[in-house]
Amino acid sequence: MPESLQIIKSPNDHRLYRHLVLDNGLSVLLVEDKLASQAAASMAVNVGHFDDPVSRPGMAHFLEHMLFLGTEKFSESGEYHAFINQHGGSNNAWTGTEQTNFFFGINAEVFEESLDRFSQFFIAPLFSLELVDRERHAIESEFSLKLKDDIRRTYQVQKETVNPAHPFSKFSVGNLETLSGDESALRDELLEFYHSHYSANLMALCLVAPLPLTELAALAKKYFTGVKNHNLIKHHPEVPIYQTEQLQSQINIVPLKEQKRVAITFSLPAIDPYYKHKPLTFISHLLGYEGNGSLLSYLKDQGLAVNLSAGGGVNGYNFKDYNISIQLTEKGVTNLDTVIESTFEYIELIKTKGMQEWRYQERANLLKLAFKYQEQIKTLDLASHLSINMHHYDVEDLVFGDYKMEGLNVSETLKLLNMMSPSNMRIQLISSELDTTHQAAWYHTPYQMTPIDVDKVKQWSQPRIRPELSLPNANPFIISDSVPRTDKSSNKVPVIVCQEKGYRIWHRKDDEFNVPKGHLYLSLDSIQAASSPRNAALTRLYVEMLLDYLTEFTYQAEVAGLSYNIYPHQGGITLHLTGFTGKQEVLLALLIEKARERNFTQDRFTLIKRQILRSWYNQARAKPISQIFTSLTVTLQKRSYEPSRMAEELESITLEDLHEHVRSFYEKIHLEGLVYGDWLESEAQSLGKRLDHILSLVSSPSIESERELVNLAGHGTMMRELDVSHQDSSIIVYYQSDAASAEQMALFSLLNHTMSSTFFHELRTKRQLGYMVGTGYLPLNRYPGMIFYIQSPTSGPRQLLEAIDEFIADFNYAVMQITNEQWEHTKQGLVNQVMELDPNLKTRGQRYWSSIGNKDYQFNQRELVVQEVVKLTRSDLIKFMMKRMRTKHCDRLVLFTTGDSHGNLEPLTSDNMITDLRSFKQNAIKFSY
Repeated sequence: MPESLQIIKSPNDHRLYRHLVLDNGLSVLLVEDKLASQAAASMAVNVGHFDDPVSRPGMAHFLEHMLFLGTEKFSESGEYHAFINQHGGSNNAWTGTEQTNFFFGINAEVFEESLDRFSQFFIAPLFSLELVDRERHAIESEFSLKLKDDIRRTYQVQKETVNPAHPFSKFSVGNLETLSGDESALRDELLEFYHSHYSANLMALCLVAPLPLTELAALAKKYFTGVKNHNLIKHHPEVPIYQTEQLQSQINIVPLKEQKRVAITFSLPAIDPYYKHKPLTFISHLLGYEGNGSLLSYLKDQGLAVNLSAGGGVNGYNFKDYNISIQLTEKGVTNLDTVIESTFEYIELIKTKGMQEWRYQERANLLKLAFKYQEQIKTLDLASHLSINMHHYDVEDLVFGDYKMEGLNVSETLKLLNMMSPSNMRIQLISSELDTTHQAAWYHTPYQMTPIDVDKVKQWSQPRIRPELSLPNANPFIISDSVPRTDKSSNKVPVIVCQEKGYRIWHRKDDEFNVPKGHLYLSLDSIQAASSPRNAALTRLYVEMLLDYLTEFTYQAEVAGLSYNIYPHQGGITLHLTGFTGKQEVLLALLIEKARERNFTQDRFTLIKRQILRSWYNQARAKPISQIFTSLTVTLQKRSYEPSRMAEELESITLEDLHEHVRSFYEKIHLEGLVYGDWLESEAQSLGKRLDHILSLVSSPSIESERELVNLAGHGTMMRELDVSHQDSSIIVYYQSDAASAEQMALFSLLNHTMSSTFFHELRTKRQLGYMVGTGYLPLNRYPGMIFYIQSPTSGPRQLLEAIDEFIADFNYAVMQITNEQWEHTKQGLVNQVMELDPNLKTRGQRYWSSIGNKDYQFNQRELVVQEVVKLTRSDLIKFMMKRMRTKHCDRLVLFTTGDSHGNLEPLTSDNMITDLRSFKQNAIKFSY
């Protein structure tokens, strides 16, 4: 087992790393994390849908599914999933173009047993014949789920308009049609694919655990040496992704959701060789600039665009699509030539005036600081990320590679910029009102591909830079270095440091994560915020207008790692600032100053209003399961409203209405804030006083807005049907607690934890009711709850409800069957999940803020819930299910949609249907807090 060079890591990273190669050629990265409570493993296999046989699109994806369903050593198809779940873990996998990634996280004490199971996927999978048909139906469900997904529909058009000899052109997901035929023959093909593509020398394994590196090395050797090495060499065809005639072309695509977007795409070579200097990161840094003089600022001023992002696009073994993606206005669509022309002018500006080391160093410095104060992530995410990196970076850069910028390589950068030319371009225009001549296979997307006029190509190739365009000045927010204060916190949890009538500021100095960063949450409650659908629409409009107005002033701060977000909630709006503390107060002062100006113009008002309306109307085209998830909170929370209802109100709202709403919003305000991170108590206090003074200029103190929740007790089974046009049906069954106590939180959490893997296995894997199948613990307004949900291409809502009821009825017996040892393991798995260590400042800050929102002012709700979980017995769970869930007349809410393909099935009906939501919510008894 040869070992590697020293792996470069952040000075803020307590973990230890070691790379080795097993005797079978398997590349392994070991990570010793003494602070982790969960261990994780990830295997990244250098095989993806590019490897699919031409006659079997979707084979790599099908193989990924089948690997989970039993091995020679652990033959039960649901055993792996159940074991991971029982021990507080989670697992998943995905298939990409050139890689397939399998990963899981689990309680550290059972890491070895889980590796025993996981390793067998790559040593002796069963590929049971009796599961072949079942799992190709699962692939069909997954395919069906995305039939109306515009991203997938657009992706398919891209595949059809590239070189058909390039593997990117293959249909990636698979479905019943591509995986059809005799099951035994399909299994033989699957075995052939597995043996001819899965090989230890094409795999990268990452293990993360609170174990010494020597122990991890022993585990890797013990469980993964058995993975066979066929010494395979990848042989993707060396053909270009685009033929000559496919460049200098415009592709029109008609989406299902209302949107207007153009992607200007340049065909570049593979990017892995460039990772040390990251020339494209530097180019994107300049092209994506949003301040005064930027491309976006110019397009906005001309009323042509709303948003711009630079640098996205697919990439692979011999190609990189570099995308400049621009969200257009209607005027932008009709004046597309101006948008394209000004884009080439800005590229020319970068070529002629942007090749300066100080500009590169600005971007490099941000990555240097981000790496120096790299925040930890969950072990599961870390393992998955690093295993993918193992296929792209040198060993010493496995951790550092994402951050490495070794200096401006002018020739390399200019080479790529020179390829960003009209002759090497494709334009992809997405809009509802376009001419089309073709329909894409599988997803039926209307599109048309036409050559770009030769004269336009010639004109765009000789750009004359218009005077409104300029490169950014030096960024005043960027700091060369920052050091966290060493002051210790005098409190274990946040405490109130500033309180007067109408406002309260909480603070805690962090002394654990050792980063010079802070999180600042400010919630402004106003009785006017969401007291009606009209006011809720006005508040959302205010937030979007404010964000749009602030962009140009704050972009430099955002680039420098000082980010912020403003979002509406049931009681008002919240501002969240995060980033390096040295300049956070400067950004906050800027935000407050600009927010008070409220300098909204009629042009921006018209654009932003149209944008929100488009977003709300598009929700009617979202997946059925997404729509009923939204409707669940709308049905139960007094101050939540259907997007379509708010859209009705927004249609007639004027700029004057908005100004009047903002005035009345601020008339009476309650402010609640949290200052957490590298902030001293004295700084938090003086910040609170300044905020109080600013608010006193425009408002008077108020009490907090009430968050009211419909109480379902005594109503029996209530039903609400949503009218959704989609081939699938969907359903959510929601059970609500009658108390917001730690005991009830424990009961509902444990119920979900105990049921989730069995529900998934029975209704998705065995009965194949759909791809989106699951349970969830769902607290609403502090009140615990539990949901069961399914989106199904095969069954209508009546059949889905019957299947859920049948599962719940049978589950009592399943609980009775488990041993005491299994029961204690299950409880311990939940305890470990609930008490999982916060990996970073962000997660800790979110938890503190949630606690304040939930009035958990002792910040010990987790501990109280865990105490109750420990006490719960199997009979407690069984009694609860018998009393509250077994009867079809129990108190619950059922939301459902009927698929277009299920109109012939027996419908789901009830005497207890909610048909008038407004009246139901007005008259219902409510919990409030």
